[in-house]
Amino acid sequence: MGEVRTEEVEMFLAWRDVLHAKGRFAIITVVVMLMTLLVGFLTGLTGGLAGANVDTVRSWKADRLVMSAPTGAQSASMSISSISPEAQREWEDQVGQTNVTAIGVTQISASHEENTTGVAIMAHGPGADLGAGTGPNQADDAAAPTGSDVTVSEDAAEELGVQAGSTITVAGHEFTVSEVTGTGHYSHVPVVGMSWTAWQELSERTGGSGQPNALLVHADVSDDDAQAINKAANTVSPAGFDQLLAVGSFRSEVGSLGLMIGMLMAISALVVGAFFTVWTLQRTRDIAVMRALGSPVSALLRDAIGQSLLVLAVGVGAGIGIIMLAGPAVSANVPFVSNWLTTLVPGLLMTLLGLIGAAFALRSVTKADPMQALS
Repeated sequence: MGEVRTEEVEMFLAWRDVLHAKGRFAIITVVVMLMTLLVGFLTGLTGGLAGANVDTVRSWKADRLVMSAPTGAQSASMSISSISPEAQREWEDQVGQTNVTAIGVTQISASHEENTTGVAIMAHGPGADLGAGTGPNQADDAAAPTGSDVTVSEDAAEELGVQAGSTITVAGHEFTVSEVTGTGHYSHVPVVGMSWTAWQELSERTGGSGQPNALLVHADVSDDDAQAINKAANTVSPAGFDQLLAVGSFRSEVGSLGLMIGMLMAISALVVGAFFTVWTLQRTRDIAVMRALGSPVSALLRDAIGQSLLVLAVGVGAGIGIIMLAGPAVSANVPFVSNWLTTLVPGLLMTLLGLIGAAFALRSVTKADPMQALS
């Protein structure tokens, strides 16, 4: 007879465990799937809410976003920022006037007939390309609204029930919709574009200063140079991801949801680890027999990790599949993003954390005493 390798026996026993205790493994697999669904849907919701919060800011693609320096314990925010003419002139002198674009933002309600909704009125002065996707904030200055014309994003047009040629009322003044375009959002409300002069008048009528809320700098400015300009102009100029924090609700919203996602992943690791710890303890005698037959510890570890990986792969894979199938239906009713970043990345993280949790059960494998096989 040919010699039966211990690796083959171990693989046989590993599959035997799974098939013999189908109910137990099915339960933990379903639990992993449900945890994946929770994490996946929460991650997709986080991405959707973040997009509805800052997608307009992201589309500007500015190298730096300049705001007035906050006072006291406040954080820099576009909602309270006001750029003085002196500060704007300082930045224009240092980086070039054509590389600086003034941005004005006013959150207010707009109405059309019986429909009223909150909107973010945005305007920009002449300057650099603001990028696509902002809806009313067109890259071409010639396409920007003028006079009493406004451009309305698709969501705002739907909520107000307007189309090109319709009239909307903002702060008691009527404006004509020149175009419905784009899907821009700012702080969870759709964007309406207005000419720079009209926005300044609106800002002053609603208690503002008429000064820009921020400046977009489209020039490569080093941190040292930016710090010197900020000191002279009494401004702050975040770059990269930090620009998104200019929307006040973004930090708290993403931070809270991110904490929930992290806690769910940690719970998943604990659940998987607890299951395999109990399962390994129940198999102590079998492991001891394998040790007595000469199985190396490394092979037994592969057996235990293989079972964990099987459960995690099936559970996480099923969860990701459900999310991908249900994503389009969910996004039709709530802000939800279903892509590789919100499904595959959390799935891989859950698999990794699950394996880490299962690794805590390996101590029973490495410490198994072959003499227990005789008891």
